[in-house]
Amino acid sequence: MKKSNRLIHETSPYLLQHAHHPVAWYPWGEEALAKAKAEDKPILLSIGYATCHWCHVMAHETFEEEAIAAIMNKHFVCIKVDREERPDVDQLYMEAIQAMGLAGGWPLNVFLMPDQQPFYGGTYFPPMGWKKMIEAIGKAFQKHNVRLKESATQFTKVLRESATQKHGLETASPTSTIKAVEQQFDKLYERLDHEKGGMAGAPKFPMPSIGVFLLHYYHYAQDKRALAQLNLTLEKMAYGGIYDQLGGGFARYATDDAWRVPHFEKMLYDNGQLLSLYAEAYLITQKELYKHVVYETIAFIEREMMDATGGGYSALDADSEGTEGKFYVWTKKEIENSLGEDAPLLMRYFNVIEQGNWENGTNILYRSHGNDALASHSKRSREATKIQRIQQRLLEERAKRVRPSIDDKILTSWNGIMLKGLVDAYHVFGEERFLALALKNIRFIKENLIAGDSLWHSYKNGQRKIMGYLEDYAWVIQALIAFYQTTFEASWLSTANALVQYTMDNFYDQEESLFYFIDKNAAPLIARKKEIFDNVIPSSNSVMAHNLFSLGLLLDNTQYSSVAKKMLGKMVKLVNTTPQHLAHWASLYTLQLKPMAIIAIVGPQYKAWGREIRQHYYPGKVLVGAAKESGLPWLAEKEATDGETTIYVCYNKTCQLPVHSVAAALEQLELIQRH
Repeated sequence: MKKSNRLIHETSPYLLQHAHHPVAWYPWGEEALAKAKAEDKPILLSIGYATCHWCHVMAHETFEEEAIAAIMNKHFVCIKVDREERPDVDQLYMEAIQAMGLAGGWPLNVFLMPDQQPFYGGTYFPPMGWKKMIEAIGKAFQKHNVRLKESATQFTKVLRESATQKHGLETASPTSTIKAVEQQFDKLYERLDHEKGGMAGAPKFPMPSIGVFLLHYYHYAQDKRALAQLNLTLEKMAYGGIYDQLGGGFARYATDDAWRVPHFEKMLYDNGQLLSLYAEAYLITQKELYKHVVYETIAFIEREMMDATGGGYSALDADSEGTEGKFYVWTKKEIENSLGEDAPLLMRYFNVIEQGNWENGTNILYRSHGNDALASHSKRSREATKIQRIQQRLLEERAKRVRPSIDDKILTSWNGIMLKGLVDAYHVFGEERFLALALKNIRFIKENLIAGDSLWHSYKNGQRKIMGYLEDYAWVIQALIAFYQTTFEASWLSTANALVQYTMDNFYDQEESLFYFIDKNAAPLIARKKEIFDNVIPSSNSVMAHNLFSLGLLLDNTQYSSVAKKMLGKMVKLVNTTPQHLAHWASLYTLQLKPMAIIAIVGPQYKAWGREIRQHYYPGKVLVGAAKESGLPWLAEKEATDGETTIYVCYNKTCQLPVHSVAAALEQLELIQRH
């Protein structure tokens, strides 16, 4: 009978992958931490995630080996952490590795003193190198304990520096100027790839927050370079191998600089954000390609990343049958056997060649730039229709293969991202099934992840666990604000407001005007950190700043608006210096160039007119609506004149003359734009 360790009781798929190792793994928690102190043993902390290729490799090569496990068990208390389940632990010790002058990545292996202070670490180690290192560290802990303690104390001191100390944050005016925004764009533009899109070089990650900043900047500055760069990136990604040309959805990143060779894992957070970005870009460009991507990606999410009750799974693995990408790639012969006489057309379209364009004679399907046949929904050519039919046949053939494993834990933050993407897609395209999916997901969040005025972080098999992090609150609040502006059901806005109040009470640092990542009521770590830099996922602080601006307007809440301005003021000098790492902050700064508009719609057609207004790109607006006067501040004392649907366009605490058509309201918005 297979032996198991303490991970057998966990729900994380990543932890369960290690539950039968000979290593005596513990999950992060009081039992393991108390054991380290009681036995005066160092902690070996190993962090990864279920779809991490090199995590699988090290587990198989090293952690499954009895001899190596015996050394680990002798010298250390061994703790295994799923970085997605415990982002607080991951962020803290990733920063520790960087403070040691080492490169970070996953698997992340960090050695801690019994009191959790770090003294050494690294990422992937081959078996013999790992064996020698853990033996040496085990001996060093016995013979040179004082020196290790001194090192650990110094690294911990770095970890405990405030954001203000570490990054030189200064309180400044959040008032935006076009000159400052132009400088932010110019600094960012220097670092972009003007031939292949995205950031210069390889690997290439989708960076949705940079795309949103380019959209906002183009809207306000009308700088054609911004729109051209955005289109270049979105088109190259959609044509590339990073996009699943058969089934829709994006892989986590491309290993090359042309978006053609993906690292095949698919993450919920990428696809949720890219739904929003492609949908918003469609509003400005009307490119059918973008619409095609949104529709296919939603079909992929519904088919492969949602459970029956509406929760969104975390990720799909890159590997199947032990080989990266095997589920997705094709030999020429496989396509010929599957499609017969239709094979040549599809092979030409997706660049399939005899010798293969990837490894071992296999082909990654990608399209040539400028080939828009599959994106043509309105005026389909005969060839485009035929290709779509053939594409569907090959997708059905692929479904017979051994599928990549799925990380089926449901994370609150990433579900908030997905929900926002579905809502944004509905706003743009008016597709009722998008709204139905969003409603299914928001009900799942409400029933399983919201507890009173607080959130849980993770859910699986009926179990919800781990107190919510700032990222959970930030993304769910943002999605609720968007969902309210879709349905105009005030209960969603009330829920968003209650969650904001909770974050203000339990995460906000008055002194630094920023939010901590972990709840003050959570079990403490050796340092309480703040997440401020925007990466593939925007920072939880920048998302909260956006939320406070929006909710401050919607609820006419001056406290929220004031906190948002303080947050932006704290960050603005850093944004001006390194906008590529703070693009979501830069977007918020850009929004302040013009007055934010509040559009209040009252009357029988309030939902239909709200939907129509949302289909016009104007990032600096929020909507409220009701059939008749309601308790919301911007709807109080407003009525449908003579029973006719009436729109009030307001900014700077003042409303324009009421109008009775969407066209008239949009004209007033244009006047605000020129203000």
